Parts: sequence; C-alpha cells; structure tokens
Amino acid sequence: MSLSLDDEVRTAYTAVRADSDPTNWAVFKYDDSGKKIVVAGTGSDGYSGLIGHFQPEERAYAFYRVQTGDDLSTRAKFVFIAWVGEKVSPLKKARVSTDKAVVKEVVRVRCISASCFLVEIFSHPAALRDG
Repeated sequence: MSLSLDDEVRTAYTAVRADSDPTNWAVFKYDDSGKKIVVAGTGSDGYSGLIGHFQPEERAYAFYRVQTGDDLSTRAKFVFIAWVGEKVSPLKKARVSTDKAVVKEVVRVRCISASCFLVEIFSHPAALRDG
C-alpha cells in the first residue's frame, strides 16, 4: 500500500515555520482509506490545542513550534511527534515506522523528534510547553 500526502500538509507545515504566521502547531492524520495523510487541525493555541488531537485509537503526526530563549533573544525550535495511541492494532503500530518517513519528506526542519503513545507522557515535559 502506497502512502501519499495531501498538498495541505506542506501548507500547514509552512505556516507553523513562518515567523509572520501565528500558527504554532499542525496535526496530520490518516484519511478514511488509510492511504493518505491529511491535515487534521492547525492552531495558534499552543500545547493545549495540540494535545487534544491525540486519541488512544489513532495514529497521528504533529509539528509544533516552541519559542525559547530569554528577554534578549528568543528563537523558534520545532518538534515532530509521531503519535501511536495505545489502542492502535499491532499492524498499524508497525506501519508508523515506515509511514513517518513519508511525512518527514515534508517536515524536514525539527529540533526534537518524539514517538509517543500516551497523552500522560506529555503532561509535564518542559521542553514541549509553550514559551
């Protein structure tokens, strides 16, 4: 089965990267056929908006912008997340290892890559928090 990316994935990725755009996250999921990755959501509400898109029965990919630094110098860092919910079948879990390579053809710039399966993993990590 060949996986493809919807054209809007690149558009959402570009928006998250742009300094002039308030969008700071984008989530990509499989369409109903399972053969195409589409944009499931974008937002400018940071971590709290992003985390709501991760469901236990789904696979998803996210690109997240984090502002770091101090009063004198701030810079953007980017996080790529491969999400595999705890209720995803073993075969679909295994597919994520190859499917994420297709997503990374567009999502090229990143500081941190993380693979996760429980929302609780993201409950307290300072590296992924806003600001």
